[in-house]
Amino acid sequence: MPMKKLVYKIKRFFWLIAVFIVKIVFAPRIIKAPFFKSLFYNFCGGFTSNQVALYNLNRKNRKDYLSEFDWYKSRSINYPNSYTLDNKLICVELIKNYVKTPETLIEKENGTITQDNKTLNAEDVLEVIKQKKSVFFKPISVGKGSGVIRIDYKNNKFYIDTKETDSNEIISILNEKDNYFISVCIKQAKYLNEIYSETSNTIRLITGRGKDNKVKILCAVQRIGTSETIPVDNGSRGGLVANINLDTGELSEAKSIHNTNIYEKHPDSNKMIKGTIIPNWKEISKEVLKVSEKLTDLKFIAWDILPTDDGFFVIEANSSSGVNIIQVFGGQRHKALGNFYREQKIIK
Repeated sequence: MPMKKLVYKIKRFFWLIAVFIVKIVFAPRIIKAPFFKSLFYNFCGGFTSNQVALYNLNRKNRKDYLSEFDWYKSRSINYPNSYTLDNKLICVELIKNYVKTPETLIEKENGTITQDNKTLNAEDVLEVIKQKKSVFFKPISVGKGSGVIRIDYKNNKFYIDTKETDSNEIISILNEKDNYFISVCIKQAKYLNEIYSETSNTIRLITGRGKDNKVKILCAVQRIGTSETIPVDNGSRGGLVANINLDTGELSEAKSIHNTNIYEKHPDSNKMIKGTIIPNWKEISKEVLKVSEKLTDLKFIAWDILPTDDGFFVIEANSSSGVNIIQVFGGQRHKALGNFYREQKIIK
């Protein structure tokens, strides 16, 4: 075995132990579940206490679900090319040749703010924000919506995540934070605005390249933000997810990974979610498949897609995807996602 591969396997072994302790046994308990039942499924399955409650785990159905362990192991599927998606700036440079992506306006790495290789200061960035009116501030290499803020400029006032602020606070953020970028805010499709307009509501669509080199859509969900998650829609922050019928683009009822409620209507806007049809769904899914086929070095891509009234933008692409937002609608171990993991030797 090559030394490089051996070192990787050793690192991965210790990394999985750390994952088990930090991300499974001591994962934050958002949904209450019996303590000893949770402990049993921590050690006999690799499930968090939240997943025990979320999936209503028992001895009969636990083999239907992918565990948190399985998810973390799946992050190795694209190795050694994972970095092309893990770094959001590299990701945009890679995929913008094939599909529309939000324009990157500003970058800051290693303490230097730049625009088109020209060095700027925070006051210069304020002028860019004033011109563009609405932008997203995002960390370069952090997922799950962590650290993302939306900055708006209207009526000569600045707003952060819909709350009025002043230029001094924005300058402070721009100067104190590092390794981030700022991109334009894209106007989402009418159906998304009608459901909930305060967040950008993206589709998580997962593609997998099998050993036959053919790419398939494994699953897809519509993510929808709430008043608790502004400005993002991430399920990990309490957003909602609705399952997407891959044939028709129809949305199911919505669920959350922070509770066991069922939402046929949005809890804030009271607009219907269940039964909504994503316009041009077949065109969107076909185009994403085409792009996935061109990215031959990547076997697994979790796409974040924002539909618009005249097409769609890819907000980002990820080298792995949490399983909770998919499995709230049923276990995936013996369905398309699990079968793909099995083919990739992530699970047996």
